[in-house]
Order: sequence, then C-alpha cells, then structure tokens
Amino acid sequence: MAERSFKAEVEHLRKGTGDTFTGEGILAITKALLENGVGYVGGYQGAPISHLMDVLADAEDLLGELGIRFEANASEAAAAAMLAASVHYPIRGAVTFKGSVGVNVASDALANLASSGVNGGALVIVGEDYGEGSSIMQERSYAFAMKSQFWLLDPRPNLASIVKSVGDGFALSEASNSPVMLMVRIRSCHVTGRFETRDNVPPPLSVRDALSSPMRDFKRVVLPPMSYAHEHDKIDNRWPAAEKFILENRLNEHFGPEEGKVGIVCLGGIYNSVIRALQRLGLADISGNTSIPLHVLNVTYPLVKSELLEFCAGKEAVLMVEEGQPEFIEQQLGAMLYKEGRTTKLEGKGIFPRAGEYTGQIMLDGLDTFVRQYAPELLPGKVLAPNAPKPELPDLTKTVPIRPPGFCTGCPERPIFASLKMVEQEVGQHQITGDIGCHLFACLPPFEIGGSTMGYGLGPASNAAFDGGGERRAISIIGDGGFWHNGLSTSIGNMVFNKSDSVAIIVDNYYSAATGGQDIPSSRAKNKTKSTNNPITKALQGAGVKWIRQIDRTYDVTRMRETIREALTTEYDGPKVIVASSECMLNRQRREKPQRNKAIAGGERVEVPRFGVDQDVCTGDHACIRLSGCPSLSLKKLDDPLRDDPVAHIDQSCVGCGNCGEVADAAILCPSFYEAKVVHNPTGFEAWYAGLRTRIISWLQTRRAGSRLTFTGEGV
Repeated sequence: MAERSFKAEVEHLRKGTGDTFTGEGILAITKALLENGVGYVGGYQGAPISHLMDVLADAEDLLGELGIRFEANASEAAAAAMLAASVHYPIRGAVTFKGSVGVNVASDALANLASSGVNGGALVIVGEDYGEGSSIMQERSYAFAMKSQFWLLDPRPNLASIVKSVGDGFALSEASNSPVMLMVRIRSCHVTGRFETRDNVPPPLSVRDALSSPMRDFKRVVLPPMSYAHEHDKIDNRWPAAEKFILENRLNEHFGPEEGKVGIVCLGGIYNSVIRALQRLGLADISGNTSIPLHVLNVTYPLVKSELLEFCAGKEAVLMVEEGQPEFIEQQLGAMLYKEGRTTKLEGKGIFPRAGEYTGQIMLDGLDTFVRQYAPELLPGKVLAPNAPKPELPDLTKTVPIRPPGFCTGCPERPIFASLKMVEQEVGQHQITGDIGCHLFACLPPFEIGGSTMGYGLGPASNAAFDGGGERRAISIIGDGGFWHNGLSTSIGNMVFNKSDSVAIIVDNYYSAATGGQDIPSSRAKNKTKSTNNPITKALQGAGVKWIRQIDRTYDVTRMRETIREALTTEYDGPKVIVASSECMLNRQRREKPQRNKAIAGGERVEVPRFGVDQDVCTGDHACIRLSGCPSLSLKKLDDPLRDDPVAHIDQSCVGCGNCGEVADAAILCPSFYEAKVVHNPTGFEAWYAGLRTRIISWLQTRRAGSRLTFTGEGV
C-alpha cells in the first residue's frame, strides 16, 4: 500500500481514562469513535478527510480487537448505504467522505436513510473544504441537511470540541432517531492540540452478533404509505426530540456578557476566525474572553428558535457570521425575528461578501464595520467615523505570479498528454472531456487538453452527446480511481450500451493517487485486507468492450502516440479504450527512496539515473518544455555573448523518469538530452577508471583553455 502510514500514531488510540492525547484532528476523531462504542466504520477517501481513512486502515488490528467492522467503500454511495445497519439494529455506525461532492454521490442512500430514520446512532463525517483549500465546486452540504432533515453539527475547531461533537452526534441521532452529519473543515482536520482521553468501548451489539438475531420492520421501508408517515414523523417527533436534546445538553455555546447592545451569531467552524478578529479589534483577549455577546452554533441544523430569540432579545443589532452562500441560517434567523415582531436589526451578507471564504482580513473588516456602525463606543482608542475609508491594500496579482496546480516531477501522466498533443498537431483538435483526478491538470498549460469535468468517473459519460460519430472522434480521460468508483458502470457501460464510436483513455497509476495513494482493485501492491491486482482490461472485457489497448509504460511516448493515433483512425466503430499504465511517481519515490538510502548507507553499489541537457547542443527552441512542462525542466542563461536565448536546463529535483528525453526523441526535437548514471559505493575498478577519466578530461580542458588564451593574444 502507498498511502501515508499512521502505524506509530495509531498506538495512541489505545490510551484510556486519565491519559492525554496529543495529535491532529483526524486522529482525534478516530479516538472519539472508539470511545463512543462505534460498531462499524466506512468511507471513501477525499480531501480533507483522506487521512481519516488511512488512520482507520492502519488501525484495523485495534478495530478487530474491539469487534468493530471497517470497510474502505467503493464510493461515497456505498459508504452511505452501509449506514443501513443502524436502521433496524441499535448499533452505532459512522462513515466519512469529502464534503459536497461526496454528499452528492451518496445522496440517494442518504435521502432514504433520512426518510426511514434510525434506531442506532448514525454519523456521517463530512470533510467540508469550502474556500481556498478546496479542489471542487464551491458548495455547502447545508442544503442537503435541510432537504432531507439531517441534523448538522459544525463544532468549534479545537480537539476537545471535535471529540465532544462525535459523542454528541451519536447521542443526538439516537435521541431523535435521525442520522446526523458532522462537518469538519479542512483546518479542523489538521489542527493539532490535546484532550483528555477515555477508555475505548466495544460496541454493546456488534455487527457480527446482529447477524445471529436478524431484525426487520416493514414500517422502515421507504415505500408508500410508510414514506408518507416518515415525513410526518420527522416534523412531529424527530425534530422536537432533536431540539429538546440540543437545549438540554447545551450543544450550542454562549461566550461573553449575557446582555449587550449588539451580539454576534457564528457557526462553530469559524469561531476561531471570529475570536481572532475580535482580539485584533481589542474586543477579546488571548483566552477568548469577549466583550461582545457571542452565540456559537455547534449545531447549525436544526436551529432552535427559542435559543436564538433569547439571545437576540434586547439587542439593537445582531451580526450573523455565515460563510458561504446561500445564507441559509441568516434567512431562517431573519424569518424568526420578523414573525415574532422583533425590532432587532439583522446584519450578515452585505457587511460580509455574499460568496467566498472568510479570510482573516475579510473577517476583520466585517466585524470592524459592524461594530463601528452599531456600537463604536466599544472600540478602544481612536474611533473613526462609520463610513471612514479604509486603507487600500496593494494589488499583488500584478507582481506575484499565479501558481496553478500541476503534475508532480516525473508524473507518468505527463507523457500521455504530450503524446495526445502531438497527435492533435497531426490530425487536428478533438472534443475532449476530463474527469476528477490528477489528469485534470492537463487542461492547463502547457497541454491545454480538455475543458470540462462532470464528476468522479463521469469523464466518458460527459462526451455522450458526441458519441454518435462525426468527422473526428470524441476523446475522454478517466483515472483508475474514477473507473472503479463510478466509471465502469456509468461511463464505460454507457459507451458499450449505446455503441459509442469514441475513445476513452484510462490513466492507470496504480492507486487512487490524487487522494494520497490509497489502494484500489487494480493496484499492483499486495494488500492483506483488500483484493488488489484485478486488471482494468478484464473489467472492460466483462463490460463488453472489444477494442482495448494496454500500455504498460506511459513514458514510451512513441508507442503512446501511435496507439492514440490508431484509436482515432481505426475503422472499428465501437468503443475504443486505451489503458495507459505507469506507477504514480510520487508514491514510487516514497517507497523507493528509503530503500535506496538504506542500501547506500549499507555500502551497497547503487546506480541512480540523472538526466541533463548539453548546453552546447541545445538550440534554445524550448519545444521540449512546451511538450513536457516538468517542474524540473527550466531555463538557463548562458555566459556566452554570442548566444542571447536561454537553453533548457534540468535541475536537482529531477527524479530520472526520462520523460523529457522521450518527448524530445518522439517529437524529433533535438539530441541535446543525455542520461548519466550516478554510482554510489562504486567498485574499486570503477573508482580507478573514473579518476583516470577525470584526469584526462581536466588535461584536455586545460589545454583548450591555453589555446584560447594564445589565440586571443595573437589576435589583439
């Protein structure tokens, strides 16, 4: 397996009552699950909770000791469906996946789960990566919670609060017979801290024990007339039970004075940003004590009307700090105040931007504007007029270059798109769609291939409108992770069923690489708990694909180019699929570097390939860079008055994949690339021979330098 190892950290999960746990949020969540008697855990990797899946995978021995079932699910939908075990049985279950996209994939199972309700506590841990740390469309999971009536927790981003929210989530779920979604933001997942631990608790009823006493209740099945009763049960019973639990257990928190002229309501997940901005304004101290009443919503859905109205009572104005759009909570709070005939002024969007992440500066500016407008006397020191202009910040976009995402050094996907670009230069541009994964970077310079993505595993399906044939065949790109996640049935199956005359390229880098290198069914690694080494080509054949080409080394640019050209020009009019395979270089280096360093330290002879550019041969055309874009391939200015243009240069970050030379050779660019072997711990003969070569070369260089000096002197 190639994913990050948490074997050392997992030992801390065994700590019990009286111990102190120190670590990051992901590990704290895992420990909280064990302390709260979880019976089964599943999920699908995706930032920012990928490492949670890695932690669980490394902790399988401990989970087994406690009788906890763990499954790395095939998709978010499979994970959500796993929670069906809590519908009939009083077993606590938890699943985890990436924020809004994972919720979208799992929506069918989640909607059915929310309708039928649960007996055991059901917890969905969602990694909400809204804002600049996100790699997806900017959406919130809140809308789904409202639509299906999930209860949504958004705890303050410190380990003690996050750990408490896990237990609160299970208890709230059981008290209201409703599934609960626990939202942890990207910074919460990786925040470090400490908390006092409790003993791990085996589930009172394990899934293994439940198999011995099967349970069923037709009232839980989502079919008429039961589904009509489910809707009334949500409103008449589950919702009031949830509100009662939230109030009695004080899940939401109040900070600062009980009364005040103004107040602030904020989501738990952005509490740290709010308190930091208040500190900068002189309205809070370093311990978080604030001079403005602050109501923190650790439960953002459902909103408890009585609690919010009590907080707003007697205040001239209240600021709702709600990151993202639409402003769901602000709208609900505004409706509450209006229906009660309250005169409290509600501010939110308008003072804050309607969209985008609330960065430190945005938070500071928003709170400053609110306080100056409604309670300027609270601000220490000189008070400016409410509409006083703020100093303008310099526009750094004109001086700091944009740094778009890109392929890693040595990435085996780079030669695929270099080959495709060369083919397009021969036969013209094609309609190309991408997919979720590293290969999506190909839409950026220098390749500029593909221009759309509709979801994980939906690359080929995105081209369905163009699959009927035409002057040029449509091309779609999909990764091996996307293939197994959703692509085999939804994309490839769609192509076969509709007799698509298009081309699909499956980028097989052996792992679910973009999320950290987790194993998938086609991984080459041996995995003691998972079934790997299942070839993609066999799955394609089983789905009915007849035209399949397997390439086992993507760095062979010439073969890649010829295969792509064949797929685009063959007379065969059915689906054409190319499986382009090479191991993810990042994961390969993670595995091989420690092995190589150990061998070198042990005195073994080790050869390490290095590539370079002969600056005397390089013409400065730079076509190699335009067809590669490798970060280690850059420009070098020569100290030669007769050559103005910089030449290509390979820096020390090179991993020796050879892609630059392969591209140069396939495109017939130039012979300036060369490969050298760095030999560690050479044999005695190699050391003697290298010394002899060095002396001869040094003598020749000295002789040439002397000849140049003599010639220059005579010329003058």
